[in-house]
Amino acid sequence: MRAVNIVGFKNTGKTTLCASVIRELASLGIPASSLKFTHQAGLDKSSTDTAKLLEVSPAVGAIGESESAIFWRERKPFMDMLPLLGQDMLVVEGGKTLGVMGRIVIARDAEEARKLGAGEGGLAFAVYGPEGVDGVPAVSDVRELARIVSERSFLLPGLDCGGCGRENCRQLAVEIVSGAASPADCTAVGGELSITVNGAPLPLNPFVGRILQAGLAAMLAQLKGYAPGETVISLKQ
Repeated sequence: MRAVNIVGFKNTGKTTLCASVIRELASLGIPASSLKFTHQAGLDKSSTDTAKLLEVSPAVGAIGESESAIFWRERKPFMDMLPLLGQDMLVVEGGKTLGVMGRIVIARDAEEARKLGAGEGGLAFAVYGPEGVDGVPAVSDVRELARIVSERSFLLPGLDCGGCGRENCRQLAVEIVSGAASPADCTAVGGELSITVNGAPLPLNPFVGRILQAGLAAMLAQLKGYAPGETVISLKQ
């Protein structure tokens, strides 16, 4: 999965820009899911049946004629939400503390852009506003933003495992945005052992990956007909 983070201060048009970028990505043949960070105390109206059920259930699903939803009575980690979203591209509104993807910042001037992560050591590859900053260009055309997203978006697993030689995923993300590294430098995905869950890659700490790989190889070696080589295991639960 690839992703882009669209951030800005309150009432700067984040949702409008997210929707516009998603429409332009679709015109490029790239359907995108979306995920929104919000400061609202409740995501559902208190008078609805869903809210009443959520008072007594840890999770509630709802299926309508043309839409579906799942509500949890707790805050879910960002990475736990990804397998449910069902697309290879994700547009994330808000979440200024995320350090696992590049971002577009909505800013009225260079000072705001820097506060939102544009410039040296930041995660922004474009500023949606009148002023660029420190080599990060100002882009006002949404179609151009969508093109940038289609070419430069990425998503790191957020394990902070250190397998890539960096202190954490954010440091690698900063280097990817600057052009000093690439997503392929992440050792938690795309290794000799790969696992997908419902089509979404499951990131593996390199140490855990080596243990799983060695354990599986040792067990498979005891089975009649096994020979070393590429092995595919499918597990349905």
